[in-house]
Order: sequence, then C-alpha cells, then structure tokens
Amino acid sequence: MSSLFTKVLCPKQAFHYISATLTQNCCRVNNVNPLSKKSPFPTRFSSSVSQTNPIHEEQRSVVKSDEAGGYIELAVPKEEDYFGVHKLVTIKKLFSSRVHFGHKKGLRNPYMLPYIYGNRLDVDIIDLDKTLPLFQNALNFTAHIAYQQGIILFMSRHIQMMPIIEQTARECGEYANCREWGGGIFTNSKVMFGAVTRLPDLVIFISTLSTVFEPHTAIRDSAKMCIPTIGIVDTNTDPRLITYPVPGNDDSPASIELYLDLFKSAILIGKEKRKQDESKLV
Repeated sequence: MSSLFTKVLCPKQAFHYISATLTQNCCRVNNVNPLSKKSPFPTRFSSSVSQTNPIHEEQRSVVKSDEAGGYIELAVPKEEDYFGVHKLVTIKKLFSSRVHFGHKKGLRNPYMLPYIYGNRLDVDIIDLDKTLPLFQNALNFTAHIAYQQGIILFMSRHIQMMPIIEQTARECGEYANCREWGGGIFTNSKVMFGAVTRLPDLVIFISTLSTVFEPHTAIRDSAKMCIPTIGIVDTNTDPRLITYPVPGNDDSPASIELYLDLFKSAILIGKEKRKQDESKLV
C-alpha cells in the first residue's frame, strides 16, 4: 500500500490532505471549482479555477464578488465539530440498529480484525467503541463537503435498498447510483461523456461490495482519481482503499436506514449552516 492511501486512511489527518488533494484533482482533471469567488454562476457546477481553502487552514476573511449574480465565498470553519454532527450518532443508536453484527468467522477479512470485538456463535461482533469515532469523523467530513457545495454521490449494489437510497439522495439534493457500475466512468469520463465532466467531491458507499465477494469497482476508480470516499465496511470487506471506513453491518435494513438518516442529516446541516452564514453577509 502506497503512502498516499496510508495517509488518507488516518481520520485525524485526512481533513487537510483531502481538501488540498481534491482541489488539485478538480482543477487538473475537471477544470472546475465550485468555490471560485469570481464565478458568475452561483451553482455547484461553476467552471472558473482557483485554489480553495483546506479545512484546517487559518480562517480567511469572507469575500463577496461584486459582479452581477456574483458568488459568495465563505471562509472554511476552524472548529473541529463546527456543525455539531458528533451528537447525531451514539453507541445506543448503533446497537439498537444492529450495526455490531458482522459475518461468519470464515468470511472475515484480515484487515478488519482491528475493528472486531469478538466472536459469538461463529458470528463476528464489531467493536462499536471503534465504530463511533470513525462514524463521527465521516459525518463531519460529509457536512464540510455539503457546506462547501460539493457534489455527493451515494453508491450501493443492494437492490432491495435501492429505492430508499435514491429517495435519501433526492431529499438532501444529492445523487445516487445503485445500478451496475461501468469501468471508466471516473477514470475516463471525458471519453465516456464526450466532454469534460466534473466528478463527485465525495462518494458514500452504503455497501462496498458489488457481489458477494467482489469489491465495488468505483472504490478503485475513486482512489485512482483521489476522490474522497466514505464506506460502511462489514467484517468481510477490505477497508484499505476507503478514505473514511466505518465498520458496521451493511446487510441489515435497520442499519442501512440508520446510515442514510445520519448522512442525510449531516448534509442538510451543512447546507443550512451555509445559508445562515451567507445571510449574515447580506
């Protein structure tokens, strides 16, 4: 494993690294930047290129464009939990939603061993004390992306859960893909779509497997394109290419509904906080 992914997988260091890497990636590959203060289009698909602020950089003064229909650039919050998303998830909620249930011991992925509390009746039990802080970091990062008007893509190959995943994406104004994933959508997007296409700023994998044994192809493609990822990793999955791995049950409907509700709440909080901060400038 290269040092790039080793660094990204550390939640405490990932904020600054991912923000800087994502900015370079957007400018280099997509030639777009949603945070350009000179963009005349106040949307997430603006095409003007400029350097954005990393999440833990010193807070800059707020800049407002004087052009007609100008875009307001807000300084990146300095607080660790600026959006208060840590209080959204608790051990009790995780336990009640059966997040701690893993797979049979024979299906265990060796890279998930640090997150396993023990084994009962031949079923691995996930350590929720380790899941909680990782989940809080993932929610915090999600809120930051939403606050900066980034594009968030939900992904899963759970056919049974496809309606609720797509409904969640619509409710929070984001995107979802629960169908078969074609190789090259991220890595060869210009040829696939016939034009320069902006890639997502964050991909959330509700399930990291596309089949019983095969990892989702988009995980590898996201890693190649330096797109940050959040993934629910069960005991039978490989968490190494996930930027923010969240150990948990990825099969139970109750668990999946909890994940979707928490991510939706984090996204809506980030967007609402941006509206509040922008209103203070008017």
